[in-house]
Amino acid sequence: MSTHAAARVAAPTRREQILREAARLFAERGFHGVGVDEIGAAVGISGPGLYRHFPGKDAMLAELLVGISERLLAGGRLRVTEDGASRARSPEALLDALIEGHIDFALDDRPLITLHDRELDRLRDSDRKRVRQLQRQYVEVWVEAVRALYPALAESEARVTVHAVFGLLNSTPHLTRPEALPDRTATAALLHRLARGAFAAAAA
Repeated sequence: MSTHAAARVAAPTRREQILREAARLFAERGFHGVGVDEIGAAVGISGPGLYRHFPGKDAMLAELLVGISERLLAGGRLRVTEDGASRARSPEALLDALIEGHIDFALDDRPLITLHDRELDRLRDSDRKRVRQLQRQYVEVWVEAVRALYPALAESEARVTVHAVFGLLNSTPHLTRPEALPDRTATAALLHRLARGAFAAAAA
């Protein structure tokens, strides 16, 4: 594939641009602190022009929160097999892959973590239930992986530890001075060591 063709494939759609800017603005100023006109201005279109893509802010929020839950679950399930192939990863490699995938989310999608913490209750019941269902399924992917590596760890203890590790990894939006942190590679490596340490401690 040519460089230009690859760039076309990688370029975000207008809808994706709107969602990215909406997530950033909602996280910075709160859902009710942001108007449709401001989201439109952030992507270079009029506020009313957004209605060609979304019926309103509520729909943007729902797509953001349901969408990231769907992507995390799909990514977790994909990592259960090596590169999506039929050959299963080793238990240690699978847990490492799950941790790496969640670290990518925690470092690259921090506004979505903030949104989930602050705005989940604003979703309509059906969307909120969908998010919770997807999250439970994602947790179970991890629980199975953890118990495959640490079979003596009780299922309930594995589940508690998975939630604790999520809390650790999802703390990235609360780092008030990200410029004081190591670079992304070093930060990802540190988070990975902390996550593996938590699982090892639970199994000790």
